[in-house]
Amino acid sequence: MLATVDALLPLSLLEAVRSIDTPQDQADAEFVDELRNKRLGLSDTIYLQIKRHSEAARKGHRAGQDEAIGLAKLIGRRPDAEAVFRSAGRYMARQSYRTISPVTRKMMRLLPAAVARPIAFRHVRKIASRYLSGNMRRVGSFLVMEVPRSITLESAPGSVGCTYYEASLRELLALLIGSIGAVEHVRCTRRGEGSCEWRADWRAFDRAVGLE
Repeated sequence: MLATVDALLPLSLLEAVRSIDTPQDQADAEFVDELRNKRLGLSDTIYLQIKRHSEAARKGHRAGQDEAIGLAKLIGRRPDAEAVFRSAGRYMARQSYRTISPVTRKMMRLLPAAVARPIAFRHVRKIASRYLSGNMRRVGSFLVMEVPRSITLESAPGSVGCTYYEASLRELLALLIGSIGAVEHVRCTRRGEGSCEWRADWRAFDRAVGLE
């Protein structure tokens, strides 16, 4: 059976490429037609892929894992690959966060930590599983996300591709609980450690709501 990922994953990569390649100042904006031939994110190909994956994500469909890996490798050849992966990770977090009802999002910010913490954990675990194919667990005062099959693993030298998952987890926790604590990449498949894992300080939740 063909391995798949949620359509939001390749969409996040495509949106990041488009965002970073879009001119930020008026001088460049005047030459958009010329830039389309030089910047991948402004090409018709990227536009059509974004349109296709946006529709698939809206309908809750999945995309081929190989296609997502191919996109990641394409990004990995760019000199600004890390910036693109981080932008894509943040996009993934923001879009997946919006799948939580506005009422629940507000409750997690207003309720005491003892009540809000389990709610936040359930949502971060669900989002990690669906959108990142990751397993979330609590280990003492930390949250640990394991990704057995990283889409970005072989996309770039070193651990550049791994920044996609780091940025996604950091942004998601910031949205859920206001945490801006450290997210560490503690295990990596490329180092022969079985799978990739990221660890976040769950105590930052208490600090975010003013309990410490």
